[in-house]
Amino acid sequence: MKYPFLQLSDVNVPYAKQLKEAAARVIDSGWYLNGNENKAFEQELALKCNSKYAVATSNGLDALKLIFRAYIELGKLLPGDEVIVQANTYIASILSISETGLTPILVEPCETTFNIDSSLIEKSITSRTKAILVVHLYGTPCWDEKIKNIAQRYNLLIIEDNAQSIGASADTSGINGHYTTGSLGDAAAFSFYPTKNIGALGDSGAITSSDEELIKTIRALANYGSDRRYHNIYKGLNCRMDEIQAAFLRVKLQHLDSESKHRNEIAKTYDTYITNPLIIKPLIFDSMTQVWHQYVIRCTHRSALCKHLEENGVGTDIHYATPPHLQPCYRDFFKSTYPITEQLANEVISLPIASIDNDAAKEIAQIINSFKV
Repeated sequence: MKYPFLQLSDVNVPYAKQLKEAAARVIDSGWYLNGNENKAFEQELALKCNSKYAVATSNGLDALKLIFRAYIELGKLLPGDEVIVQANTYIASILSISETGLTPILVEPCETTFNIDSSLIEKSITSRTKAILVVHLYGTPCWDEKIKNIAQRYNLLIIEDNAQSIGASADTSGINGHYTTGSLGDAAAFSFYPTKNIGALGDSGAITSSDEELIKTIRALANYGSDRRYHNIYKGLNCRMDEIQAAFLRVKLQHLDSESKHRNEIAKTYDTYITNPLIIKPLIFDSMTQVWHQYVIRCTHRSALCKHLEENGVGTDIHYATPPHLQPCYRDFFKSTYPITEQLANEVISLPIASIDNDAAKEIAQIINSFKV
């Protein structure tokens, strides 16, 4: 295929020398867990996200679960409490809620942002609602004055699922001077799965927050519940990041700005050159900085378009073909229908963005423009 959807070997080529040096540094150190690479990465990530603290974790799902679990240990959440979250997210967002004994309450997304429709949040709030999990889907920040005001009015925690939007920023005029995803809410979870904008060479995640008590609780929970060696204050977990992944991520984090710039350039090229009226393009917002983890178009003739693209050497993916409320594991849990979520699930197509240049994006756009039904 001329333009595969994602070729991780190509993605890592620019960093290969630095990654090999990082691996050798860890191997030679003889220290493979809870060492200096983790400490340095946490400091660098917190600084990048305008947050006071960061904790490196085993993966993004564990990061979310640790946040909810820590709030339960601190008494700010109780089992059965409700957490509002958008219905069209990846299932990990929902799993993190239900797996910690909390209740996910699904809200439909806004078709123009793919993120939660903030105008629908308030009518889903009950006496058991204690938090909103905002998902910065596909690289677009999920944040506005309405979310902030609702959270303040009802005394709700705001937790960010920032798995897909590291480096993005929102227009937060008047909101405590914070702009970057990862510092907008009370706590944020990151994923560094290899396909992410900043990807490890394996599973990894992280948490950021400026709440010192929360961070101390999370750090203990992630290390078997211990606050010091052989002293366990919680029934904890093992959710640590390996030193070698921390070293790799330190390399990748140095290139976050250039990675975001590249993805924005490709998104603008697609936006300019895709003119087929059968295609709905994602919006580029002047009021925020998007980082385009995915460039997601919509088409009511998706199967035919995917076939057309494949026949012309263009790889695609679908994020996500089956929404969480229709997954077998939740068949007895969610009773409502979510028509906008289901419509998006039937129409979305992700185009190559990570490892193509502008000329390739123009050619892919031309192939899309030649599609007819």
